[in-house]
Amino acid sequence: MTTALVMLNVERSKINSVGEQLAGMEGITEVFSVSGRYDLIALIRVSTNEKLADLITDKITQIGGIIKTETMIAFRALSKYDIANMFDLGS
Repeated sequence: MTTALVMLNVERSKINSVGEQLAGMEGITEVFSVSGRYDLIALIRVSTNEKLADLITDKITQIGGIIKTETMIAFRALSKYDIANMFDLGS
């Protein structure tokens, strides 16, 4: 599994539209509207680096209103939330 975070700068009037388009793409599990240097952060989980490359270069770049992106590939996931949910038996 390849996990990546894509930070996006987006035209102000298109933040919601771009976020909705990203959220509808296969491989993008979550999209966050954030404060700070970026407007949106997309969390991507795909099976291979090739699928990540295709998603970013073929699909995300086609969305109008995106000014700039920065992509970070995760080496390891360290999350108390994920660990707790592994042991949740639906109680």
